[in-house]
Amino acid sequence: MFLYASEERRIFLSDWSLVVHYFLVMMDVIEWVNLISLIISTILFLYFYVKSVSPAQLEKRIGEVAYEKCKTYRLIAGLFECITVINYIGYFLYPLPIGLPLTFSWDYWLSVLLGLLFFIPSMYLMFIGMRDAGEETLAPKKEHTLYTGIYERVRHPQAIGEAVLWFPIALWVNSPFLLLYSFIWIPVFYIMCIAEEKDLVIRYGESYLEYRERVGFLIPKSRKSK
Repeated sequence: MFLYASEERRIFLSDWSLVVHYFLVMMDVIEWVNLISLIISTILFLYFYVKSVSPAQLEKRIGEVAYEKCKTYRLIAGLFECITVINYIGYFLYPLPIGLPLTFSWDYWLSVLLGLLFFIPSMYLMFIGMRDAGEETLAPKKEHTLYTGIYERVRHPQAIGEAVLWFPIALWVNSPFLLLYSFIWIPVFYIMCIAEEKDLVIRYGESYLEYRERVGFLIPKSRKSK
């Protein structure tokens, strides 16, 4: 009887260790899938957003339907951006052991506070930029005129706000890796702005060139006294 009970316990422990092993393997797979998804979604967001801000170039090839196509590209880009947010949260739940600390060494309340210091101005820039850009924010229109409002101070307020917004997300999920990864968004949005300006020169011609001379790219130009 004692030998039988011991054998049952050994089989139970063996089965349990096998379950734990497969669980750990599954966690490893999820961690890598999430990271790969984050990288691919970032690249595809950049790709489709660049296409979405190039309606004038596309119009030369396919006509005015280009603007509707670019609206679709903008929506697809937004979808991939949403996926990256999910990946940020996923990385918090399933971080990869890559040599970095899994969380910051300071108290979490400090991460929340630092995140708010980034979040508030970035959301302000995004909100004001979207308000002043109007429907052009989501769908480029051929008949749209040059922007006013905050766009008389900087040419890309939404890009500034959106590039910075990834830092508070990383801080709020308490991830040093994601904070480092968030620096990737700076060149991503810079490339998007350059692509957009190339198309705006085609759309608006000399008017945009004069606007570009007068208004700063990402930092306001000093106002010359009259």
